[in-house]
Amino acid sequence: MHTLADGLRLSMNWMDSLILVIYFAVVLGIAFAAKRSVHTTLDFFLSGRSLPAWVTGLAFVSANLGATEILGMAANGAQYGAYTIHWYLIGAIPAMVFLGLVMMPFYYNSKVRSVPEFLLLRFSRSSHLLSASIFAVASVLIAGVNLYALAIVLQALLGWPIPVSIVVAGLFVLAYIVIGGLTSAIYNEVLQFFVIVAALVPLTVLGLVRVGGVSGLIDKVTAAEGTQFLTAWGGTGFGQDNPLGTNWLTITLGLGFAISFGYWTTNFAEVQRSLSAKNLSAARRTPLIAAFPKMFIPLIVVLPGLIALVVQPNIGQPGSEYDYNSAIPLLMAELLPNGVLGLAVTGLMASFMAGMAANVSSFNTVFTTDIWQAYIKPGKSDAHYLVVGRVITAVGVVVGIGTAFIAASFSNIMNYMQTLFSFFNVPLFATFILALFWKRMTAQAGFWGLLAGTVAPIAFYSMYRVGIVDMSTDQAVNMTSSIIAFAVDVAVSVPIALATRPKTEAELAGLVYTKADARTKGELQKGDDAWYRKPALLGWGAVILAALCYVPFSV
Repeated sequence: MHTLADGLRLSMNWMDSLILVIYFAVVLGIAFAAKRSVHTTLDFFLSGRSLPAWVTGLAFVSANLGATEILGMAANGAQYGAYTIHWYLIGAIPAMVFLGLVMMPFYYNSKVRSVPEFLLLRFSRSSHLLSASIFAVASVLIAGVNLYALAIVLQALLGWPIPVSIVVAGLFVLAYIVIGGLTSAIYNEVLQFFVIVAALVPLTVLGLVRVGGVSGLIDKVTAAEGTQFLTAWGGTGFGQDNPLGTNWLTITLGLGFAISFGYWTTNFAEVQRSLSAKNLSAARRTPLIAAFPKMFIPLIVVLPGLIALVVQPNIGQPGSEYDYNSAIPLLMAELLPNGVLGLAVTGLMASFMAGMAANVSSFNTVFTTDIWQAYIKPGKSDAHYLVVGRVITAVGVVVGIGTAFIAASFSNIMNYMQTLFSFFNVPLFATFILALFWKRMTAQAGFWGLLAGTVAPIAFYSMYRVGIVDMSTDQAVNMTSSIIAFAVDVAVSVPIALATRPKTEAELAGLVYTKADARTKGELQKGDDAWYRKPALLGWGAVILAALCYVPFSV
């Protein structure tokens, strides 16, 4: 089991504790306020589809600001350097724009309550059940990562035993989701976004002061790791070496296409935030609005990882008491005074709870609507499914607590998360792309392609773990296995689709891409047609800005 070093123990005073208590009180207050609007399953699972785009947009990016983002991307910064920005610029922005401009009209207008439910309408019950089961497993595994990360941080920083930390954090998240449903989760995610930013900005600023500013950081990192460590594309040619252990083609296809599009367009923890928007215009703008803060998150997450590498040069090395996951807590222990320290601890807790809440709230939706209502107890009253949703939320938290320790064998939890994405999200994305853009795609092809696409990366990764496949880094394996997952899914799906009978044109109406359906604006509300709210402008603006963000790391 990986735990953070005892040397990271923080000396929190009454002011720090008060900040933490106030935060918890506000979170529960939001939950009780949201409870008044929860009367139906639509209210509980999708906030009654009533939220404005700026709220769902911030919740969209905040749902991703969990353990994977804060600890994991800082760990990546310390381990891989500037190569980490690929996860933001090519590994997030294009896919978020694709979701908003292309896929959201089909999700939103079909009135589905979950991503697997779209496969039920497009394919069959078998594909629906398989995708729902896969997603339910993935959700609790990812929720467990956030719980585990929070536990090891609380143990190191505050001295709480790991089991106590896991249970307390899990019960708190359970309380505000059960009380207020998705509305509570989303409004708390908006709060958590600002708390996280407020916590990490002082950490980054004080860290830069400690290492001599930006120029001092560049000089020290270059002296220790070489100039290539601060470039995004250096050494990524075929046959060349780089910290990531991969090449430009694998980065582009594996991360930029397979993992990125697989995660951002089919991960219901994210899509659910868009589906809760008040109309189609707001739903489309949700990921587009989120794209702008997303591309600047590296300044407060990846940059501290580089600073930690300077402050503690042996971080992550054999024999060191600090693994890469220690980057953020290490800087907190080294740099932050009381008061600011309490805000930083609150920010960390907010990030982990945001990540866990996003996955637990999506798990309860998928299990209740796609498994319980569809196959176990169909035809019951809406009140029955509302009760089941609340009960299964508790079950999801308990199972998440149980899976929290699976992440213990990874010194960089981002490696583990990317492994899960390659297993579960990439084959689902391949199936979705074929279903959305190819009318000839059939139910049989969807089922067998999804199954084969899930098994293939698991088999490849297993061969890597036992030494049959030799690759230099976990991330290189994840990118390669993602390409394999996508390729196998398509290779299995296409011949089966050609050999089986597709649905009729009438049955596919609204479920297969057409220019008319993609361009539909839905019911517009006052202000939706303003030029600065046009999805195309927001989307292409985000893509261009992301490309420009590569410039400082490409020289």
